[in-house]
Amino acid sequence: MFGKIGRIAALFLSLALVAAACGDDASPTTAAPGTTAAPATTPPSQGLSGSVRIDGSSTVGPLSEVAAELYMQKERDVRVTVAVSGTGGGFQKFCIGETDANDSSRFIKESEIALCAENDIKYDFIQVANDALSVVVNLDNPVQCMTVAQVSQIWDEGSTVRTWGDIAGLDIPADFASQPLTPYGPGSDSGTFDFFTEEINGKSGQIRLDYIDIGEDDLAAVNAVQGDIAAMGYIPFSYYQESLDKVRALEIDDGNGCVAATPENVLDGTYTPLGRGLFVYFSDLALTRAEVLDFAEFYIENAKMIAELAEFVPMTDEQLAVQRAKLAALAGR
Repeated sequence: MFGKIGRIAALFLSLALVAAACGDDASPTTAAPGTTAAPATTPPSQGLSGSVRIDGSSTVGPLSEVAAELYMQKERDVRVTVAVSGTGGGFQKFCIGETDANDSSRFIKESEIALCAENDIKYDFIQVANDALSVVVNLDNPVQCMTVAQVSQIWDEGSTVRTWGDIAGLDIPADFASQPLTPYGPGSDSGTFDFFTEEINGKSGQIRLDYIDIGEDDLAAVNAVQGDIAAMGYIPFSYYQESLDKVRALEIDDGNGCVAATPENVLDGTYTPLGRGLFVYFSDLALTRAEVLDFAEFYIENAKMIAELAEFVPMTDEQLAVQRAKLAALAGR
């Protein structure tokens, strides 16, 4: 994740410089080169203090980091901390009340629902962006498209695929067929792992045992695939977008032809089955604190800008309206 975190750290610095240059002036601002402009006007401070604690998904983490930085420019006495323990690791803390919110790249599991219930933690998920998983290969790999069944042949439990020639029905040059296929993917605490295995292999957590586990470091998969013509990985769309000069995403055929992972195809629902939403789960108890509720409302109201700054696919106006209603209901409004 170093590349994305480093880029967001630079973004934070540029935003801070913009804020410092503007002071209390609400006039339009110009962003530093390579970034999206900060809001032309900043919502008024509510004079709040306290803290907001977030943990969870490494995919959603960059979104929440941007939201936190922007919010703390508005409410300077509120400390918003964002940690990355993976979706599953984050839920273990959220469901015992250690955190106020959990970043999640999948829906909560039955075991996590039970843990939250044991500790009387009531919650709901708020979508904050759209995303997709990209199946990535080396830039010199000759394969352009795979069916879902072919991807599953590679990744499913008990897979016998060892070379590219072992993939049934794949049209590849004869000299590439003997290349050993090395798969790279995230660990089992990752929501990306859960989502991919369920959508591709039919069951969450069902996967071949000999893939190379890159933990929560999606850029480790990028670097590995970049250096090996026969390697393959799967990563969140935003990490692929920042690595276009290093790896290439396969088009995916879910029975309706080959479809590329583009923002347009994610939004219109044609990139299936690997398009998804990204979420933040808030607890109803945390939302009784004014600073947590204000942060959650800020996150939704600025969700499009936050997604663009973090290089995700923003939500539609219709999606945003649903999130506002859900947050109001969870907060008892």
